[in-house]
Parts: sequence; structure tokens; C-alpha cells
Amino acid sequence: MTVTQPDVTVVIGAYEAMPYLVECLRSVEAQTLDPARIEVVAVDDGSTDGTGEYLEQFAARAATHVTVIRQENSGGPSSPRNVGLGKATGRYVFFLDADDRLAPEALERMVAMADRNGTDVVLGKVEGINRVPPRAAWVETLERTDVFHSNIKFTLSAQKLFRRALLERHSMRFDESLFTGEDALFTMEAYLRADGVSVIADHVCYYLVGRDDGKHVTKSGSYTLRFDSARALMNLVAEMVPPGVERDKLMLRPFLVTLLPQFGPKYLGDSEQVRRHKFELAKPLMDAHWTPEVALRLKVNERLRLQLVAEERPELLLDVAEFVKSKKRPSAVVEKRGRRVYLAYPHFRSGEAGLPDSLYLAEPREAREVEGYREGAAGAFLRRVTRKARRVLR
Repeated sequence: MTVTQPDVTVVIGAYEAMPYLVECLRSVEAQTLDPARIEVVAVDDGSTDGTGEYLEQFAARAATHVTVIRQENSGGPSSPRNVGLGKATGRYVFFLDADDRLAPEALERMVAMADRNGTDVVLGKVEGINRVPPRAAWVETLERTDVFHSNIKFTLSAQKLFRRALLERHSMRFDESLFTGEDALFTMEAYLRADGVSVIADHVCYYLVGRDDGKHVTKSGSYTLRFDSARALMNLVAEMVPPGVERDKLMLRPFLVTLLPQFGPKYLGDSEQVRRHKFELAKPLMDAHWTPEVALRLKVNERLRLQLVAEERPELLLDVAEFVKSKKRPSAVVEKRGRRVYLAYPHFRSGEAGLPDSLYLAEPREAREVEGYREGAAGAFLRRVTRKARRVLR
């Protein structure tokens, strides 16, 4: 008897997933892709709430082939995903979280997209249920793109379709030493190694479900884990992408999404000991990867806060963080007949602080909101600022 290779293996890592697992598995059964073309590998990571038993019941009745593996609790999502990936036989792999759901046509649409374009990764549009989903990557459907010419760097979760041959060729697995951000590391590497990435923006493929019990992994964990995640992602980008514009584009993501929130409003509630520790953890990352080109890609308040971290000036950072928390709009200073717009966040043109005006200079996306700004006239000036920024910010 000839066994046909499934099109896609759905890997489900599950820990204490009841009752969310019920709807998750229903969404797999509801797929419009032929059940014979789907394989499910579900790994119960030491649950005590009946998750493992429910998976076995599902395997006994499902029309598709289901393998259930039960193991001791590993403490994170990487191990069950790796175990599932090791058992996968499909042409593609999709990592489905046990508390989330697939839309009915998700697998059929994603497999068709990958087959049509020969791409190695497919991003299906995400919607949230009791959660706010990422949106930047799904502005438009893209048959073929890459991480440098799209916004896909802002969605690094594992819930995507990956060509299994790509993962096996490069021996890709989730880093089990990371307890948050492990999916960002895995997905960024896949983007960088992929022969093309596709984006489905005109059809919802995945529902990101917010748990009522607050046990979602991204909501838990020490701040030190965030720095571990940022460090791993920055090191990966530095290893795989030569210095220059393309590296700067990718470095923007860990600085903006992972590091910056540690120095925002939550920083105000930290103890003095935690604040000092955050600066200590940030220092090697700032020294190694913070560049003027990355800084100029950020909004003024983002750039200013990170520059104060880089300069190790916590006393000034507190004032800026307070201002950001207040949600006040900074006054705008328009100069050079509209060619320059400065946003006067705390310590702007303070002789005591001694911060350069360039930190407060608004890029066009922010300056457009200011009356009197002349965008066309600002281009030459901004190019001069970019040339000078490396010396000034260092």
C-alpha cells in the first residue's frame, strides 16, 4: 500500500489547554483541505487538567491522522514544538497554539499560496479574540516578498506555514533555553533563509485567542526574559546580515518591540534596583547594535528614550517616561521655513542636559501632523542629518 505524504503537518504543543483546546481541535476538523492531506502531531507537555486525555479522544475519532505524544512538563513551548516537528512528515508544517483557532479555509489557502509561488513561508492574516492582533504585516496580499521589503519582521510568532524541507535543510529548531521570544528567533531565521515569503491579507486564516485565565505565555515571565529574547534576536541578525541598511531594518524590530517597552511607563513602577539592572542588561546590547541609522527609523520619543539608555542617563529617562505615560502631545518647534520640525519632549534644548537637537527632529511620518511642515523641502536636510547622525549620537 502506498502512503501519500500529507500536504501539511499541524503541530500542536499543549499545556493546561482546557477548555480552549476543544475549539482549537474543532477548527482543525473544520478545514476545507482534504483530511487525508492533513497530519496532526499533538504534544501534551505534562498537563494535569485533562488536556492529554482529550487529545487521545480526538485522535481516536478524527478523520485525519493524529499522533499524540505525552511528556513531562518542559517549562516552555519550545520542547513540544521541537518534538512535534521531529515527528512531522508533511511537505509543510504549521504550528498551532492549543488556545487558538484556524479559520476553515486556512490550510487550503496557505498551501495553495506556497505551491503557486514556490515560497518557503506563508503568513495567513490574523484576527484577535479578546486580544489585539498584529496588523502591520497584513496591509496587502503579497504573492512573493522577503523580510527586507515588507513589514513581516513585525510578526515573528510561530503561527505560520513553513516548508519542512527548509527547516530540515538547516536543522532549524526552537531554542529551548529561551522561555519567551523563542518563536521570534525561529521565524526570523526562517525569513532570512527562505526562498520567498507569501502574505495572505485578504482572508483571515488564524484567530489569536486571549485566555480569560490570563495564562497566555506572552503575558507572563520576568523582565530578564525579555532581555534574553532581545539579545538572541539581535545576535542572530548580526550573524546573518552584514552591517548596513538591511541589518538596520531588522534591528529596528527587537529595539522597538522587545527592548523599548522596558523603558516606558512600566519603568516608572520599577524599584531602583530593577531600574539599575535593566540598564546593566541593556548596555551590551546598546553598545553592540544601537546605531544612528536604527535611531533615525524611530519616532522621537522612542529614539530619545533608547538614546538615554545608551548614554546611561536614567535621571533624564524618568522625565521622558513620565511625559510618555501622561499621553501629552509635545509642542512642535518649526524652523527653516517648515523644513525642520522638532518635538519638544523633556530636556529639549536644555543646557544642563546637553542633548543634541537631532534627537528631537521629527521624521516625515511624525512631522506631517504639524502645521507648517514642508515635506518636499525637508528631504535634503534629512539626508544631511543622516550623514551627521553617526558622529552626533555616538
